[in-house]
Order: sequence, then structure tokens, then C-alpha cells
Amino acid sequence: MSEIVLMSDPKVAAIPVEECGERLVDVRAAGSLLVDARKQDRANAFAYLREGVLERLLEAQAGLPQDLRLLFVEGYRPPSLQRQYFEEYAGQLRAIHPDWSAQQIYLAASRYVSPPDIAPHSAGAAVDLTLADADGRELDLGTRMNADPEESEGACYTHAANISEEARANRRLLGSALAVAGLLNYPTEWWHWSFGDRYWALATGKSAACYGPKEITPLG
Repeated sequence: MSEIVLMSDPKVAAIPVEECGERLVDVRAAGSLLVDARKQDRANAFAYLREGVLERLLEAQAGLPQDLRLLFVEGYRPPSLQRQYFEEYAGQLRAIHPDWSAQQIYLAASRYVSPPDIAPHSAGAAVDLTLADADGRELDLGTRMNADPEESEGACYTHAANISEEARANRRLLGSALAVAGLLNYPTEWWHWSFGDRYWALATGKSAACYGPKEITPLG
């Protein structure tokens, strides 16, 4: 996909799901990833991913320079929480743009939060992450993680021009390691990467996604 295709695009929803049944696993058990607690929930759902996604993260970690680490922030997100995030951001947009139609709000919201019915996080297929040094200090990637397009003036877009050369180099480093391991970036969010979901399937030419939303709450 040469142009930016949003999660709300009908082409994404049209991709069928052939659920493979792969389980969700706790990334903290792997031991080699740094895990940040900023998105921690009472059930520890945030720390779970599908097994295949975790395997690819570990592969990406192994491909980084020895003094750098992946810093995991959020993985699985229950559909109810995804729905809450989407509705909250749509509400913010409605307040900023009272003249926008419902469709305009829906499309704009999907730049930053996936529509609940196709959200990769709710399938355990997506991860929000960044880079850190050996002591766990985050590197400069141009914006804070989860900065929305309004706050960042578009700098949250992976290939944004309005970031420093250092941030751009760090994004390239992160992206190279994750792409080699088979993960796909959502280009409006430099921190969001996924594998096996509908968006990934569309971008990679697969006929179906292998991970679909799961209505469960894993316990840590």
C-alpha cells in the first residue's frame, strides 16, 4: 500500500478472519523485553500478545545493537476498552470540529484509534512500543508515544518531516528491526506494529487474517 490506508477503510473490514486459535501469552515471561507499566490494567491484559507476535518481537530484539532494547508498552486490549478509547477520541474531535459529519469524525478518529470491530490490539496482534537504552531510558523518536495528530501537528506519522534527524534515525532503526521480523507499521503511529490481523493481511496481500478479536481477559 503506497498511500496511507486507514483502519476504517472498507478494504480492511472486507478481509476475512480465519482464526488460527493461537493462544495469548504474557510477554513478561520471555524475560528479554523491557516492559513499561504505563498502560498496566488490573487484569494485566496489556502484557499479552499472540505467541507468533511475541516470537517476532524477540527476533526484532535480537537484531538491535547490543546497547538498545525494545520497550514494550501495550499489547492486548479487550474490545470493550478499545471501544472506550475510540469513542473518547471521537468525542474530542467532535468538540474541536462541531461542523464535521459523523463520517468525517469516524475517519479522522481511525488515524489514531482503530475502530473496535477490526482493532489489531483486540486480537492480540498489535503492540505499541519504542526504543530504550540499556538502562531503560527512552530514545528520542520525535513525539511521546500515543501523541495524537492534533497534539503533535502530524509528527506522530511514521514518516513525518517535522522531527529531528536523531528521531528520524531512531525510527528507521526501530522500523528496520521490526519489519525484518515480519511486523507491519500503521503509518499514522510510529509506535504501532502488528502481525496476523486484517490490516496486516491487506498490506501484505494475504487472503485472510489469522488473528481475530478475542473477548477474553487474560490474567497475569
